Amino acid sequence: MSQKVTPWEVEGDVNYEKLVKEFGISLLKELPEEFNKELLFRRKIVFAHRDIQRILEAKKNKKPFVMMTGLMPTGRFHIGHALIAKQMIFWQNLGAKIYIAVADIEAYHQRNQSFEDSKRIALHEYIKNYIALGLKKKNLEIYFQSERDTNAKRSNAYYRLQNLLAKHVTFNEFKGAYGEITPGKMLSSLLQASDMLHPQLKEFEGPLPIVVPVGIDQDPHLRLTRDISKRVKEPKFIQLSSTYNLFMPGLSGGKMSSSDPTSFIAMTDSPEEVANKINKYAFSGGQETLELHRKKGGNPDVDVSFQYLKMMFEEDDKKLAKIEEDYIKGKLTTGELKKYTIEKINTFLKKHQEARKKAEKEIPKFLKN
Repeated sequence: MSQKVTPWEVEGDVNYEKLVKEFGISLLKELPEEFNKELLFRRKIVFAHRDIQRILEAKKNKKPFVMMTGLMPTGRFHIGHALIAKQMIFWQNLGAKIYIAVADIEAYHQRNQSFEDSKRIALHEYIKNYIALGLKKKNLEIYFQSERDTNAKRSNAYYRLQNLLAKHVTFNEFKGAYGEITPGKMLSSLLQASDMLHPQLKEFEGPLPIVVPVGIDQDPHLRLTRDISKRVKEPKFIQLSSTYNLFMPGLSGGKMSSSDPTSFIAMTDSPEEVANKINKYAFSGGQETLELHRKKGGNPDVDVSFQYLKMMFEEDDKKLAKIEEDYIKGKLTTGELKKYTIEKINTFLKKHQEARKKAEKEIPKFLKN
């Protein structure tokens, strides 16, 4: 199936190599030793970048930098969302100040979702999980697009920037970046550009490097924002840096989607729900019969259970390599691989769900700028 990759829709088999060339991004190569401690970088789950050198230089020279991201407050928080959350925590531990935008205006335009529902979902699905995963309130700003700040000067600067950026982009550029475009998508895009750039305003941090970690489907936002920011003479912006991670596959393949409960493992799923979803829906790279599997072996590259182990749930590189080898040789069956994956996910979720209960009372503290 041919691929379709936009910020609002991903269809077909994603060809990352083709997208890297098409979008003009670079593969990640040698990184400082700290990055190898995080499996997302070590295993090339975070695999590409734009201008990461700017961030690495800031870290090396002990200069301030920001990691900026956003969340779309729709649906349940699942293990795919945890990929970005783990990156937030990694960058925070590396010394970055973290900015998190709750895209409630975009949810209103694109999903017809009320601001009240967006706030409830953002607090109790997303922010609670971020805290449980290890995000700290030091060096952190979480805000809603519809209500940037109680400080009028800061809030005015944020919304003024959206209108300033609008002067430096054309309708044809929107169409070139996104294909089909609507007034709502244009407004959302400009507000996202303001999200990514506004930490550099004097009312916030001032000029400094910013890294934006995203799935590769979000790159049109980055490209357009970088192009617009070059044309703005005052204030003068430092170009955005970005990193790109592989998609966490949905249970039956494709991109994991919050709108399809059979495509994801939620962070609140029970052990029984996890077992049922993996056994019933997880796409297998094994052969049709046990006899064929023992003879020909399985394909871990397309096996969803193996990909979950690789991307999040098996920290031990040697253990993962042994699982991969045994599966390819047919020594490890699909059933055995699924059983092990279920055990690893449930062990992780048990600990996480205990942390979620403690995180509930911490939420208000994380919303104070």
